[in-house]
Amino acid sequence: VQLVESGGGLVQAGSSLRLSCAASGSTFSINSMAWYRQAPGKQRELVAIISSGGGSTNYADSVKGRFTISRDNTKNTGYLQMNSLKPEDTAVYYCWTAGPHQPPTWGQGTQVTVSS
Repeated sequence: VQLVESGGGLVQAGSSLRLSCAASGSTFSINSMAWYRQAPGKQRELVAIISSGGGSTNYADSVKGRFTISRDNTKNTGYLQMNSLKPEDTAVYYCWTAGPHQPPTWGQGTQVTVSS
């Protein structure tokens, strides 16, 4: 599986963005998927994770109520809807996947910058 993120950009505080993660390969639908982010000088942190079928999700406390993770297994694509963005959400956002036949795999990342 290869992952390609898109949808990042420069926005003002309070705005919304939707990130997409397009996966190649046939095992995406049986893998968990997650979004991580890494801000300058900080460690990479988990933002949200979703089960293979989409029925279970978890979020970092800092994004609960503002971000929504989802997936469309018919399109081999995952999403992160980000609303009410804050300057502290500025980071490179990475897509991640892993499963019974898939070792942990990362995308190349997409930059999200939120201006105040």
